[in-house]
Amino acid sequence: MQLTWLDNNSWLIELSGKNILLDPWLVGDLIFGNQPWLFRGTKTVTHPVPANIDLILISQGLPDHAHPPTLEILERSIPVVCSPNAAQIVQQLGYERVTVLAHGESYHLADVEIKAVPGSQVGPTTIENGYILRGDRSLYYEPHGSHSPQLATEAAIDVIITPLINLKLPLLGAVIKGQSTSLTLCELLQPQFILPTAAGGEVNFEGFLASILQTEGTVTDFQNALAAKSLPTKAIVPQPWQPVNLQLANV
Repeated sequence: MQLTWLDNNSWLIELSGKNILLDPWLVGDLIFGNQPWLFRGTKTVTHPVPANIDLILISQGLPDHAHPPTLEILERSIPVVCSPNAAQIVQQLGYERVTVLAHGESYHLADVEIKAVPGSQVGPTTIENGYILRGDRSLYYEPHGSHSPQLATEAAIDVIITPLINLKLPLLGAVIKGQSTSLTLCELLQPQFILPTAAGGEVNFEGFLASILQTEGTVTDFQNALAAKSLPTKAIVPQPWQPVNLQLANV
């Protein structure tokens, strides 16, 4: 298994011979609600769009997951698997093969099974998707640190991608949960590796929300918590656009 963090929530997952582009933000700015004064992310380094993409996988309909400028430049013939909210965006852009997964439903890409599980609550009533991918190895992804109790019924997971720190807004509390939720997740699933997501690497963030966001905890704190509980999981901090080849043991 090879994983490449493309910044923020974007990943290239190479699993069982397939290239899966996850929650891509590759070009343009990241803006919520067409209000750059509120929040704006700007890339500081330009990279080429990954080639030979077999599938686009989208967990949420928010712009930091279903990023319209990025989706506008990708080939419409690439199949898309996504949450119901994200489907509205990709369908409007003219993607030809869109599969919407409700929680518990699966999609097969050759030897890779992609299963949607309950993820983060976005808005008053909407629960977006997390995903379990199983091929020659297995991976679980959830970008806000909201992990369903249903995961307890799943078979072993080799690798987890999820936040490892908390991001908080005054009065509202944590909008991204990573410290305690991810530690509990590692106790439950005992993966071999865990990698953080929802962080910024080669990105500048500005605007009102960016100015009041508070960070709680560090990846080092999380690594120390893993060691204190004698968990077998190793936390790896990826660098933007640098592939990570995971040497997974057979268990």
